[in-house]
Amino acid sequence: MEEIRRNIAAIRAKMDAAARAAGRDPREISLCAATKMNDAARVKIAVQSGIDCCGENRVQELTAKLQDDAYSPLPVHFIGHLQTNKVRQVVGRVALIQSVDRLPLLQCIAQEAAKQGVIQDILLEINVGAEDSKSGFSPDEADGIAAQMANFPHCRLRGLMAIPPMAKKTGDNRRFFDKIRTIAVDIISKKYDNTHMDCLSMGMTDDFEDAIACGSTMIRVGTAIFGARTYNK
Repeated sequence: MEEIRRNIAAIRAKMDAAARAAGRDPREISLCAATKMNDAARVKIAVQSGIDCCGENRVQELTAKLQDDAYSPLPVHFIGHLQTNKVRQVVGRVALIQSVDRLPLLQCIAQEAAKQGVIQDILLEINVGAEDSKSGFSPDEADGIAAQMANFPHCRLRGLMAIPPMAKKTGDNRRFFDKIRTIAVDIISKKYDNTHMDCLSMGMTDDFEDAIACGSTMIRVGTAIFGARTYNK
């Protein structure tokens, strides 16, 4: 458990250095701990060690850890692929759904939020690398979806999220991060109703320093906090 604390301190130091190198205030950038496949005890250690929020990929894990009060007092975000038949288990229970990757999902979230009488904050997930293996709106679709947000009064668009292709070396993903930043700036300039674009969620364990240099306001880090995941359990 002490390793988690040391890892978070090291990440914070790298975040601060990257922000200052880019002429930014380190306080502009949040650290979201990607908690997939980590039990409540390990998540609680991370919460106590200086992260800003937790990000959960799986509805089943989200539900179980909420019951264990693993995330308190920090907010939890949903950052994984969300099936429409599981929307009711997520809406109103997370502060932010980062992975809104298709219009039918947005419509379903809006309907459930209206049913609950809540406003659900969301990000649009952008498939910035046009990868067949990843979901998300294309960069060309992002503006059109943002323009429709007035039709979804029970959702509020807070920004964009992206997972670029795996970088072969430092700096490879800067062009993708710059593209997401450009899309966000363009949407902001148009002042669409029901948008409050204050979040760019981009950058993970291997590329978060580049993401910060390109304007990220939130990085999502799992491996560098908790260690490599073992998927054959």
